[in-house]
Amino acid sequence: MISAQELIERITAKAPFDDCVVIVNDSTQANLRWANSTLTTNGVIANRSITVIAFIAVDGAMAAGGVTRTDIDLHEIDAVIKEAGEAAKAAGKAEDFAPLAKGVTHGDWNSPHHPTGPEVFSKIAPELGDMFARSVKDKIELFGYAEHTHKTVWVGSKGGIRMRHDQPSGRVEMTGKSHGRSRSTWDGVATRDFSNVSIPKIDAHVRQRLEWQAKRIDLPAGRYDTLFPAGSISDLVTYMLWMSAGRDAFEGRSAFSKQGGGTRIGERFSNKSTTLFSDPTYTGLESAPFSSAGASSEFSSVFDNGQPIKRTEWISQGSLKNLVTTRASAELTSLPYAPMGENLILTVDGGTGSLEDLASKLNNGLLVTTLWYIRMVDPQTLLLTGLTRDGIYLVKNGEVQGAVNNFRWNDSPLNLLNNIAEAGATEICQPREWADDVDRVAMPPMIIKDFNMSTVSEAN
Repeated sequence: MISAQELIERITAKAPFDDCVVIVNDSTQANLRWANSTLTTNGVIANRSITVIAFIAVDGAMAAGGVTRTDIDLHEIDAVIKEAGEAAKAAGKAEDFAPLAKGVTHGDWNSPHHPTGPEVFSKIAPELGDMFARSVKDKIELFGYAEHTHKTVWVGSKGGIRMRHDQPSGRVEMTGKSHGRSRSTWDGVATRDFSNVSIPKIDAHVRQRLEWQAKRIDLPAGRYDTLFPAGSISDLVTYMLWMSAGRDAFEGRSAFSKQGGGTRIGERFSNKSTTLFSDPTYTGLESAPFSSAGASSEFSSVFDNGQPIKRTEWISQGSLKNLVTTRASAELTSLPYAPMGENLILTVDGGTGSLEDLASKLNNGLLVTTLWYIRMVDPQTLLLTGLTRDGIYLVKNGEVQGAVNNFRWNDSPLNLLNNIAEAGATEICQPREWADDVDRVAMPPMIIKDFNMSTVSEAN
């Protein structure tokens, strides 16, 4: 296989365009998968994605078009360049035009991709074996997987962009079932290298929650003070960020649009001093400090490739501070340029303690462990719907009383931020619903007042 660097140099040298950006993503993923407390598969997968973007001056402006391939051989370079040029000409004048970066560098450009491998599981594999053996003895069935991905992105251009970033990420997801699969629970841990993963701790969580399910309590639909783990908070807050395009808000098409015109930047969005931000240098969630976009959208622009990404506060001390913009949409809306970034962190001033600590403060409410099948109901209010799954519990006077029936819920992350009763310490966490899309988040567990459990669900 041609190295990413050689491919970029060859394509940009031959491209007969005003500029040409090439983005190469090389990734390797090691995985362990198990079912019925037995390892079923393991291996390493390698993937490559190459995007070639042509930029051509047209009618006093610039057109852009691209093509993406899983790999490109040397003899295919001319054909791919031609296809990218045709795509740019067909697209016509680009409305997101902004001057392309020139001569910017980052990272060790010449170093090869460093693949991950099965050795990354050396710490947890023996612990998993012990957990499997204990579960078989106690008639608990375990299902799940451990994955570790190492991704390298190179962004190069005719204009001298030479930027590279390496991104490790991993996770463990564990579902435990018992009593003829009438009880079910889930636990997940996000990691960069598995040094922070404790399989005995996951085992303890699974067993405790299955034990809580020995007592069943039926509750009606209604509004409940609800304790969410950090992972469930991240599922809701991440969706909010995905709906926060500055242009959409400016044009009156989102929950962040101001009545009568403009955006709601500056308005209070939380009853606590809450800060939501992205920061490529955040310890444990480090991410690429530059933009790499293979296509343009409300949230990214091919013209912004190579532009720096710095810490951006979306909500600052409870008030909306920024919405996601490209350089072009920032100019159109008179908003600051605020690229989305690749991580998301939520902090609440004064928030301390763990999920268990917050449970001890809950006088009468519900403990949710995971959310599932989250979908949009109304984009104008950011009203979402979804289901609880794999264990929801009644808590009274700080003690879990037993498991309750599942619910369909209807609520908005905007209501969530404005109804915080208690918040714990921010922790790196594993979302469940968006696990395949989001792998760098840190949130606190929180008790939310009057969360809307709209209907009883028969799902288990």
